Amino acid sequence: MSIKVMGIDPGLRFTGWGIISVDGNHIKHNANGVIKTNSEESLSNRLLELYNSITRIISNFKPDEASIENTFVNKNPLSSLKLGHARGAIMVAVANQSVVCSEYAPNLIKKTIVGQGHADKTQVALMVSVLLSIKNLGSGDASDALAIAITHAHHRTNKLSKVLQNDR
Repeated sequence: MSIKVMGIDPGLRFTGWGIISVDGNHIKHNANGVIKTNSEESLSNRLLELYNSITRIISNFKPDEASIENTFVNKNPLSSLKLGHARGAIMVAVANQSVVCSEYAPNLIKKTIVGQGHADKTQVALMVSVLLSIKNLGSGDASDALAIAITHAHHRTNKLSKVLQNDR
C-alpha cells in the first residue's frame, strides 16, 4: 500500500517542502518547492504566509504523514528564535490538517541519506537526486525537504518492523 510523505525543511525566509510516495522499499518523487516569505513583512505576516502555504500544499497533495527537521541551535540566538517561530507555524498548519508530523535531527537525516552525520548540503542533494532519479531538484531547501521525507520513510519502516517482531 502506497503512502504519501511530506518532508519540510523549515526556515523563516525559505521553507523547503517535498512530497514522496512510498510503497514498500520503493520511493517515488511527487513534487517539491520552496516557500519564500518577504523579509520586508512583519514577523506575524511571514508566519501567517508559512501557515497558509503549508495548508495549501497539504490540501493539494494530501500527504498521509509529514516530517520536519528538528531545531538546531545557531550561534545567533535571534536566528534560532526565528527558526522556532517558523517551525511552530508550520507544525500547527500540519496538525490543523490532521496530518501526523515526525521530527528528525539534522545529523540523523544526513546519516540516513549520505551515510555520515556531518555531510554537507551538496552531498545530501546528490544522494537525494540519485535516490529519486531526478536530475535537477532546484534549491537546496527543497532537496533538504525531500531528504527529510526519505528519512521518515526509512525510519517509519524500521519502527513498524520492530513492532511486528515484538508481536511474534
